[in-house]
Amino acid sequence: MKNNHESPDNQVQGYSLLTDFDIGLFNTGKHFKLYEKLGSRVTENEDQHGVYFALWAPNASKVSVIGDFNGWNGDQHYLFPRWDGSGIWEGFIPGVDNGTIYKYRIHNQQTGEILEKGDPFAIFWEVPPNTASIVWDIDYKWSDDDWMNKRKEINSLDRPISVYEVHLGSWKRKYDDNNRSFSYKELAKDLVPYVKELGFTHVEFMPVMEHPFFGSWGYQVTGYFAPSSRYGTPQDFMYLMESFHNEGIGVYLDWVPSHFPNDAHGLHRFDGTHLFEHEDPRQGYHPDWNSYIFNYGRSEVKSFLISNACFWFEKFHADGLRVDAVASMLYLDYSRKEGEWIPNKYGGRENLEAIDFMKEMNETVYANFEGIQTIAEESTSWPMVTKPTYLGGLGFGMKWMMGWMNDTLEYFSKDTLYRQHHQNEITFSMTYAFTENFMLPLSHDEVVHGKGSLLSRMPGDEWQKFANLRCLYGYMYTHPGTNLLFMSGEIGQSDEWKHDKSLDWWLTEHKYHQGIFEWVKDLNNLYKDSPGLYEKQFSAEGFEWIDYTDAANSVIVFMRKGHYKENTLFVAINFTPVPREKYEIGVPYEGEYEEIINSDYEKYGGSDQYNGGVLKTSKGEMHGHQHKLKLNLSPLGVSILRKK
Repeated sequence: MKNNHESPDNQVQGYSLLTDFDIGLFNTGKHFKLYEKLGSRVTENEDQHGVYFALWAPNASKVSVIGDFNGWNGDQHYLFPRWDGSGIWEGFIPGVDNGTIYKYRIHNQQTGEILEKGDPFAIFWEVPPNTASIVWDIDYKWSDDDWMNKRKEINSLDRPISVYEVHLGSWKRKYDDNNRSFSYKELAKDLVPYVKELGFTHVEFMPVMEHPFFGSWGYQVTGYFAPSSRYGTPQDFMYLMESFHNEGIGVYLDWVPSHFPNDAHGLHRFDGTHLFEHEDPRQGYHPDWNSYIFNYGRSEVKSFLISNACFWFEKFHADGLRVDAVASMLYLDYSRKEGEWIPNKYGGRENLEAIDFMKEMNETVYANFEGIQTIAEESTSWPMVTKPTYLGGLGFGMKWMMGWMNDTLEYFSKDTLYRQHHQNEITFSMTYAFTENFMLPLSHDEVVHGKGSLLSRMPGDEWQKFANLRCLYGYMYTHPGTNLLFMSGEIGQSDEWKHDKSLDWWLTEHKYHQGIFEWVKDLNNLYKDSPGLYEKQFSAEGFEWIDYTDAANSVIVFMRKGHYKENTLFVAINFTPVPREKYEIGVPYEGEYEEIINSDYEKYGGSDQYNGGVLKTSKGEMHGHQHKLKLNLSPLGVSILRKK
């Protein structure tokens, strides 16, 4: 569509890909495919090859495109303001092509301030510390049809979901090449088969969206529509995504709609005003992270963010978004003292605009992309995070179980002698385990900022530290809910994670570390092969205590159930290094039982004290059941049994 404006120098032509319908949707917060309209794209205009640019900057008096094609001269290629009051500037520049490096030069109409900004909709950026956007097509011939057709079944909440959390820049590094990170294609070659060998069903990438500061781990985003150029092109990232899919592994992406940094080329004060963020720092500034909070009540910002969620599902075949820092979005007084925040219109602390945004985001992505999930990192007791919006919930698929994580790590850090006085810490989670669809996270947050590695937080001598870690993982995998483990946890890394170095892969040459690897692998395979662990993982029908009262011995025993009783598993956990011989438990079924796995096997680094052969019940009431079973509880051991 050609418009009637004339270019100042006849080099930028009046041209539009936007319809009046697009503008209406955008200005009312209902345009969820803005990435098809705004930004830069190679196109043809009246037989001329070039690039169409479109930018939202309502408080600008002039906008020009600068780049390597015009010597970064801001007086050559001015865009046209649309006549409809939308605040969008657009135009067509002939002769510009894919790979062109550019920015927008924006003049603020009130102050005359001149800013140079990257494109909020850029699909590709220069490698940091360079900050310009790059014209780039997003064409790709996908080969993951089989996965996409089956995803609804594989990625559903009644299927096993075991997640390996990865920071792409530090999983492995090329020490012989200036300690650089692996590229997307190198990760496809090494990371994909590694995750498959370990048996994880999914990976979760810490934010891959473009970010200027590597030390932010991706949580300070400037390029919301671009996978980081540090590791390759957008197509290289697509190749990594489909490589996982073709091995039957789903991919979740961390997404950060809660805040953004103040880098000069980013979203902050984009057109010389607080366009994407609130102007009042009591609403728009995040003190914890020195960053800025999106104005969720602004329709165009809402369109931007929901379009971004849709973008990763549509264009990159993401299987889920793990939404970062949801609590900071829900509460107006999050991490603020009295007088440092503004109540909502009812006088409350709830951020009503953010709540509406999250509900609409979830409704939109679930309606438009079959078989996906959204996961909330939400650390408070906000109700119904994972309930449908039509019931008043936020509409997420799962929520991180932060209370379980905090209580469990606190319990495991205690000397085993004193655990008898803290039995409630390890059992309390079951009082609320089914109020949400919980994912149990042992994430990157637990192995940074001086916390040490998981292994280093376990008490006792070397043997006990590793036995405790195996016990922790066994407890996590048998507890109701899905689970997540951050990279390095599977090898029992001794030191805490550092983003600028590789994991300590040399540790796998040692018996105990290799034992952790084998234990995690076997737990993943057990989880995938056991309907009792996943069919009712979010339902109280899938769990039953046998005994949680034996604090003196620091033992708990429970059942995990599927649709059929033959899928029931019996789990006994001894949280002390003292073996318990001929330990009696009540069971509902008479007959023979067998132990299918034990964390104390010698191949895991254990003492090889386990229950071999067939275990037979005897009559007698115990734990509310009419049959009893005697078994040996291994030291710091997890024993899982089933009826033969």
